[in-house]
Amino acid sequence: MKARNLFAATGLAIIALFASAASLAASKGEIDASVKTAMEKFHALNPAHKELQAKAAGVLVFPRVTKGGVGVAGEYGEGVLRVNHKTVGYYSVSSASIGLTLGIAKHSEVILFMTQDALDKFLNSKGWSIGADAGFALVKVGAGGDYDTQTLQKPILGFVFGEKGLIADLSLEGSKINSIDR
Repeated sequence: MKARNLFAATGLAIIALFASAASLAASKGEIDASVKTAMEKFHALNPAHKELQAKAAGVLVFPRVTKGGVGVAGEYGEGVLRVNHKTVGYYSVSSASIGLTLGIAKHSEVILFMTQDALDKFLNSKGWSIGADAGFALVKVGAGGDYDTQTLQKPILGFVFGEKGLIADLSLEGSKINSIDR
């Protein structure tokens, strides 16, 4: 019974932490500066990333996503959508899960919409869920690894990089992306 109460209290604390993220939200200028730094790191990981980005119809960048939990986990980050190297909107990424999660970590995410159709579907959605689209491919190995031709044929490519902290699960599956006003 005591362990159950501990998990419940911990879960509520984590939910409160991520719910209060809106009150700690970054300004447009802070987000834009973080995106610039994250993209420099992304390009430094693999020279082919610049080529991929140039071919993309749109690029969604979350420079700092924080994930943490004890049994109940949550994730939150803010970023931008860029089309033709211009910011066209500000977005948040969030998720929650229950399971064997222990720890806290931060990482960056870059999602490349390789086709106009994939970008249009994202723009026309009211809250887009990563992984719900069968055309999504997560590029692993710290986003610096080589990609195969099969991966490059996917209309949406996702990268997770710059992991810092102690948490075992770093995936994009089940994350929800919503537009935010700034």
